[in-house]
Order: sequence, then C-alpha cells, then structure tokens
Amino acid sequence: MNNTNILVQPPAVARAAKQVKLNADLVIVGAGMAGVCCAIEAARAGLKVVLIQDRPVPGGNASSEVRLWLLGATNHMTSNHRYSREGGVINEIFLENLWRNPDGNPVLFDTVLLEKLVAEKNLMLLLNTACFAVDQAAGGGRIAGVRAFNSQNSTMYEATAPLFCDASGDGIVGFLAGAAFRMGAETREEFGEKFAPDGDFGFLLGSSLYFYTKDAGHPVEFVPPAFALRDLEQKIPRYTHFNAGTDGCKLWWIEWGGRLDTVHDAEDIKWELWRVVYGVWHYIKNSGKFPEARNLTLEWVGTVPGKRESRRFEGDYILRQSDVVERKPHRDAVAYGGWSIDLHPADGVYAKIAGSHHLHQKGVYQIPYRCYYSRNVENLFLAGRLISATHVAHGTTRVMATCALGGQAVGAAAALCAREGKLPRAIGADDALLRELQTRLARSGHHLPGVTISDPANLANAATVSVSSEFVLKKLPADGPTLPLDKTYAQLLPLPASAVPAFEFTAAEVARDTTLTVELRTTSGPWHFTPDVVLEKQTLAVRAGHGVPLPVNFAASMPADGYAFVILGANPDVTLATSEQRVTGLARLRYSHSEDYAKIGGESYDTFIPDRRPGGHNLAFTVSGGLACHGAGHLQNCWQRPTCRSNAWVAAAGDAAPTLTLTWLAPQKISRVSLFFDGDYDFACETVLWWQPERVPVFCVKRYEIRDARGEVIVSVDDNHQAAVHHDLSVPLVTDSLTVNILETWGAPAAVFAVNCY
Repeated sequence: MNNTNILVQPPAVARAAKQVKLNADLVIVGAGMAGVCCAIEAARAGLKVVLIQDRPVPGGNASSEVRLWLLGATNHMTSNHRYSREGGVINEIFLENLWRNPDGNPVLFDTVLLEKLVAEKNLMLLLNTACFAVDQAAGGGRIAGVRAFNSQNSTMYEATAPLFCDASGDGIVGFLAGAAFRMGAETREEFGEKFAPDGDFGFLLGSSLYFYTKDAGHPVEFVPPAFALRDLEQKIPRYTHFNAGTDGCKLWWIEWGGRLDTVHDAEDIKWELWRVVYGVWHYIKNSGKFPEARNLTLEWVGTVPGKRESRRFEGDYILRQSDVVERKPHRDAVAYGGWSIDLHPADGVYAKIAGSHHLHQKGVYQIPYRCYYSRNVENLFLAGRLISATHVAHGTTRVMATCALGGQAVGAAAALCAREGKLPRAIGADDALLRELQTRLARSGHHLPGVTISDPANLANAATVSVSSEFVLKKLPADGPTLPLDKTYAQLLPLPASAVPAFEFTAAEVARDTTLTVELRTTSGPWHFTPDVVLEKQTLAVRAGHGVPLPVNFAASMPADGYAFVILGANPDVTLATSEQRVTGLARLRYSHSEDYAKIGGESYDTFIPDRRPGGHNLAFTVSGGLACHGAGHLQNCWQRPTCRSNAWVAAAGDAAPTLTLTWLAPQKISRVSLFFDGDYDFACETVLWWQPERVPVFCVKRYEIRDARGEVIVSVDDNHQAAVHHDLSVPLVTDSLTVNILETWGAPAAVFAVNCY
C-alpha cells in the first residue's frame, strides 16, 4: 500500500453556486469603452459602482480579444474634423496608452484599462461575469436588480441599485427588463432618411474577425483545418484585395452576419468568420500567388468577433440622419460624434459591392441626453452602440470613442440622479440640472461643441490674468524638408474678423516659369473645418529659380473670427519650403478628394486632411504685421481646444521661463486646481496596430509648478503627459494669487487652454 492521500467526499448534500449580494448606487453591465468611461466618471463622483463584464478583460471591441483600434471623430481616414478627438476620460485613456504603448500592443492596452478601473476605490469590477436575469421592482417600470454568474469562480452575483446602465452592446439588461428597442433598419419614410438601405443592401451590420501574422524567420507550412473556406476566388468577389502584407483590423471587411439575428446567431456568425479567416490564410499560403508569405505564420486569430450592431433601444429621442448631416443643435447635448455615417452591405465579405458606404458630414454633431436613457424603463441608462438612434444614425454613433463620450455623460448624470434622488429623465427636464451636467463634463475636458459653459464655481473667472509673454505669429522659418507641390496643400490659420494680412510663402525651387493658383477659404459656420466658402482666388506668376518668394495679398476680409485656409494649388514645377516649428492651432493640410453626395440630396465639398509625414509640419511663410492669435485672453473663454480660434495662450518662442499668474482682489479658498494643456486634438491616437512616432504630443507641457502668493510651491510635476490634470489639495489654499511656471514642454512652445480653480 502506498501513502497517497485519499480525499473522501462528504455525504451527498444539495449543492449550489456560491452567492454574493451586492448593493450599489449604480450597476453597469458591459465594460466596453462606454461602460469603462461611465464607471470611472461615476466612481470619481462618489457613487458606489458595480461594473459587470462577461469577458476576461474590459474594452470590448478595443480589447486584446478583438483588437480594433479605438477611433471616433478624429480618424486616420478622410474627414474635415480638425481638433475633434474626444476629451474627458477617454482622452485620458488615449494619452495614457500613447505614453505606455506607442507600438500599439493590444495586450498592453488591456492593462491601461485595467489599471484605470482598479484605481477607483468606489468601483467593483466583475470580469467573466455574465448577466442573465433582471429583477423588476414592485409595480413594474423599474429594475430592482440584476443577476449574473461567473463560471470561473462558480459564483452567482445579485446586484441591486436605484440606477442601472446597459452598456452591454446587445442590450441584455434592457431586453430582459422589457425596454423598447429596435433591430434592423427603418424605412426611408419613417424619419425621412435618404441613406436608409433597401433589402438588396440589407438592414443590419455584420461582425468582423481579425488575424495577425509574423515572420518566423524560416519557411512555415500551413495545413488548413477541414472547416476552412475553399474556392475563395469563386466565393469572395473582392478576393484581389487580399495580400500577404495586410493583417489586423485593416481587414475590417472580413465581415459577415448582417442577414442573421446578430444576437441569437452570434455563434454561427463566429464559425463562418473562422471559415473565412482560415480560408484566406490558406489562399495566401498555398495558392502560390504570394511567395512573400513563405516565412509568415499566423500569430493570432480572433476568437470573439467585433460586433457592429444588434438591438438599439428607444429613448425619449431617436437620433436620425438629419441630426447628423445637418448637425442640429440640441439644448441637452452631452456628447458628440464625427465618424461618417458608415453602412456596410449585409452580405459582408461575400458582397459584390464595396464593403462600406459613407455619408460624411461637414463637422461634428451633437448627441442629446435624451438618447441615453430608456423611454419606458425609468431607472435604466443606455450607453454604447445600443443608444437611441436609427439604423442610419447608428452608422456613426456606434464607433467606440463616441460611445465612450456618451458613457461618461451617463456616469455624470447618474451622480446627479443619486444626489437629487431623481430618475434619469428628470435630469434633462430640469434646466438647472442639465446645465450642471454639462458643466461637470466640461470640468474634465469633455468637449461639447456649440455649448458655451459658464462655470460659476470656477474662481479663475473672477481673476486677472497676466503672462510672461505671448506668441505673435510673424514668421515660420524655412527649416523643414522641401515639399513637392504634386498635390494641393493648405496652411490652416486662425484669423480674426478683419482684413486678411499679407503672406509670403517660399518656393524652394521652381523648375520653370509658371503660374500658381492661390485661394483663401473659410468655413460657413464656427463649428466645422470644411473649407466651403471661397473668399478669394488668385493666379500668381512665378519665375523659375531657387528660394523664390510667393507673395499672397488678399483683398478679402474675414467675415467673422474663424479658421482660414490659404490654399496653394498643385503644380509639379514647384517645390515649397516647409517649417519645423509647430504651434498650437496651426497645421499644414493636404487635399484629399471632393465628396459628392448629390445622389442622396447632399452637396459637394472639398476635404483637406493633416499631412503627418515627418518634418515640415507647417508651410514656411511670413505674415505682415504679425498675428496675435494666441493671447492670454483665451485662458478665460471656457474652450479647451481650438474651435473658431486657437483658444490657447502660447508663450513666445524665445520665452525661457513661461509664466501665467491669476490674481484676485481678495484671498480665495482653493481646494482644486485644474490645468488644460494641448494634447493635440487633431491626432487620432489610434490605440492598437499603428506605431506612433511620439509618446506625448509635442504641444503638451512636461514639467511645471504652481506657486501661491508667497512664492511657495504647492504643486510640482516633472513628467506630465496628460492634457487635463487635476490637483486636489490636501489642505485648502487661501491666497490672492496663483502662478503657474512652465518649466519644460515636449517640444513646441508652451501652450495652455485654461487654469481652473475651485
């Protein structure tokens, strides 16, 4: 007999999963980007939050399980949306990921989200926990609690709260609670949407599955699984788009499932996408058409498809195409979007037409608070891709950074509900509470285009501001690489409502005598960057030579404060001089193409996008008289990014010790100081797959200190990489002045949008 221990089972007893009861102020189901930002905002506001996620990691489609880059209004693709990257909590996440993960490793992005969540002491995160039941409150119309099960620790959770948020994507909470929802596309007639699809196109967006490859350094054979798709050239009409060099979410068009029920048929959709992915790799490795794939192997294949659409729940307002395209204002705006209306054929990868069809708006559009709560379940907030929108409007609101903005708005609204003892609808119905909601969001850097915030609690509004220097734009030196004028380029400039100053650009080389077309354009409204108003057009005679001056003297005046586009038309005989100097609110743009939407009743307009090739971030030029467009007066105008003006105080380039001081007539009691720097809101900050050349936007302030009236340092920071930083003082400060010393930036002249004191 050996000495092995024998475990003797006790007599049979009734067994059940461990049960844990949780009571919170807010229960959120779904930890995609909307749920993450909702939870962080609510927890920071003091609410006790339970965040339930049915997957091993947070992030949803942005996580390492799916690996889609996180994008929104600003993107790497064609749009006129300058300075529109989302602010607030999601911008904090963007910049933290850029700092830690410039190579776009999706596993590291998981850690950024996990760290943000576990840092909040008021937040309980339950991973691998699937919500499967909703308990109704007595009398109906409200949720009393949800039940969820974690198969990893065999634990049943019962979470109760006065408020709930469904950020689950498929809307499991709303569905089980009986919340009104829609699935599929509306008719064109219901909301007057000319972009609404017909049956041939399909009424539902599908899901996508990605794969990554790597070079193994030696030949790698691939034997496909039996279920892999064969005869790919006969079954996938766009098979010529496949190549050995494309992987990851650049293969977004490996999409399928739009003809099925994307909720209940999700496993069937996944299996079909697996068939396609392994069939594509079989084709690349074994067709003989891609010899460059000889040493490539599959490093990763997704196991969770990235889902675009399922249920959409009805709020008190349903966002529609006209809201997006006409950019209608809403008194209760709490978020915004800027992705195009992006509809995909339901047949996905098997469709004979393009994989996506876009309708671009001129600028970002507002999303009202009424889209973020259920119209018939009184204590249910909505966040993420399931918010109240038509199928057409969902084509733009569904992208993750837009979902994140809405999630933060819900978290802030929940805090007001908890404080006031009110339900979600009541916040939007009360003008004072609605303004407080918008103000709370703005305090975090959560931008609300078109909504002017007057924050009565901000002590800085009553201060006198003085600065050590102000940047006056007189010249951007020709110290960058030369730029062939093989495309049309533009210099973007904030100009006041007055006569336009004279400019002089420089042609590094002109091959022969020629002419050059020069235009001055502006925008038809203050809240977009589409150059749709031509103020003047000229033709310059240009002589051959080196270092040829290009004087541009416009007779036109700017009709209002706004951004102007000085456009130099393409000419292959001309090479322009560029400047390495970078200044907040200035940019060199490249003509992309003209969007023509006449077929759906739209209009044609040109698109100019940032030219982000290394070096020469602006054109080299001089300005007669100089432009004072970065003054200290901007520090008290409530905007924390460029809009129709730069909105930034920028110190003079030669100022070795930039300083700004707030002075009050009487001592103030200050408990919190918030600073808003320039995080380069024109940079998309993609989270995965893309390599980013800078870990921190060059406009951001790296080192700074804050001193009181006696000159004592109360805050000192040596390694900042965030655009919005908040300093809660352990002991309130009583002082009649506050000085911010900028000690070092990340490369560009020091820029500050605001210093707020509470």
